[in-house]
Amino acid sequence: MAKLYFKYGAMGSSKTAQALITKFNYEERGMRVWLIKPALDTRDGASVIRSRIGLEAKCFPVARDTDLLSLYREGYTNYDVIIADECQFFTEPQVDALRAIVNDHNIPVLCFGLRTDFLCHLFEGSRRLFEVADSIAEIKTICSCGSKATVNARLDGNMRVVTEGAQVMLGGNDCYLAMCHKCWMEAIRGQKEE
Repeated sequence: MAKLYFKYGAMGSSKTAQALITKFNYEERGMRVWLIKPALDTRDGASVIRSRIGLEAKCFPVARDTDLLSLYREGYTNYDVIIADECQFFTEPQVDALRAIVNDHNIPVLCFGLRTDFLCHLFEGSRRLFEVADSIAEIKTICSCGSKATVNARLDGNMRVVTEGAQVMLGGNDCYLAMCHKCWMEAIRGQKEE
């Protein structure tokens, strides 16, 4: 029986690399993979998923207003598995559509993404995946202090922690740093005392 999987982690935890390795593993066994990501993520191009270690693959970009279930039924039913990267940017109805594909078509769906934003608030897609996924697994990474990183600290041009702004701001190591909650709070406090 197929399942809906959510594999989440902080920035730099190898989520995208693991998604691409999983794609390779399915394809090595002769299975067809529908690789998707939210169209909002244009950092490496509209239809490319690229990891920090250099793995990359072409993918299908999903716009925010795309009805994923209808799209699947109209032209993508020939796949054996769906792998989604940056799933935190999917809408609740899109996550529900992935859930329906698992339920109604017995197709496994593996979602990789962030749990929370730079203020430790859940993203819409992540929240819904926590509510409806069959399997939830954390992909761990570490803070510079050695503790488990859970916060995606947003940084300004001076490498100072940002605590205001829009929830979504695309970026990589130039804009974000994975930190433990303690180090994140200490950085914010330290900046206020300056």
